[in-house]
Amino acid sequence: MRAFRLIPDDTRVRFLRFATWAYAFSGALVVLTLVLVPLKGLNFGIDFRGGILMEVRMPGTAADLGSMRATLGQLGLGEVALQEFGEPSDVLIRIERQQGDEEAQQAAIAAVRSALDQRFDGEISYRRVEFVGPKVSGELFWAGTQAVVYALLAILAYIWFRFEWQYAMGAIVALAHDTITTVGLFALLGLEFNLASVAALLTIVGYSLNDTVVIYDRVRENLRKYKAMPITELLDRSINETLARTVMTSGTTLLALLALAIFGGPVIRGFTIAMIWGVLIGTYSTVYVATPMLLHFHLRRAGEPAAAAAETP
Repeated sequence: MRAFRLIPDDTRVRFLRFATWAYAFSGALVVLTLVLVPLKGLNFGIDFRGGILMEVRMPGTAADLGSMRATLGQLGLGEVALQEFGEPSDVLIRIERQQGDEEAQQAAIAAVRSALDQRFDGEISYRRVEFVGPKVSGELFWAGTQAVVYALLAILAYIWFRFEWQYAMGAIVALAHDTITTVGLFALLGLEFNLASVAALLTIVGYSLNDTVVIYDRVRENLRKYKAMPITELLDRSINETLARTVMTSGTTLLALLALAIFGGPVIRGFTIAMIWGVLIGTYSTVYVATPMLLHFHLRRAGEPAAAAAETP
């Protein structure tokens, strides 16, 4: 019985033939992001804008988030986010910062307490109530930014150690491209940017890096195997040889993310939309940013003079 293959084994697509167009497209995305973010700004969530945190334990074995969300949504307090944590009956309630001083925040807390007590007959246990001010939210934003930067630096060191500096630079350019354009997506669509969004950025970085390393590993193998093959042709060959794996991995990941986007509800929709974009842009950047960059950083075989390797697609 003949096995079904989504991508044939002997593909010979000349990917690097379109590298110049890809650079123009990527450059346009990055420039658009750099213009859009300062002009439109990001829709910061409670984590970065400040607000009220309430940790409650609901009656019964599991919290009814749908009922809680409907009850609190009628109070007119702006953005209200609910999240299960710890036990199934434990819920973290996050409410956006109210206009006014501390009295306005206390009034919002009292309104939430009254609504929940009335809805659940006073059987709720309030375990923690805090107000996240602008200083704390600013520290959270800075910590999230540091997490992304440190991840990129650690990746640079890892790729440099495992391969060579040309691979490290190519990977970092591609990952910076993915991160910047994902932030641009948040600004363009007005998606809420919070700590979950930072987690999405780090996940996208990891996914894109995994795809890049697979192709880079094949490039390194082919450099030893094909001693006389031009670098451009060798890079195209390496992409084609890993194309089936790339398409299958991206495709199955997208299927899961699409299911989450459709059926996961509004709470995680921003995260899943960012992840869908991340899979698409990460796959694209691996082929059309990370790999062509090896040419511009003059990747060559051991013992080959730099002039012989300095060819363009």
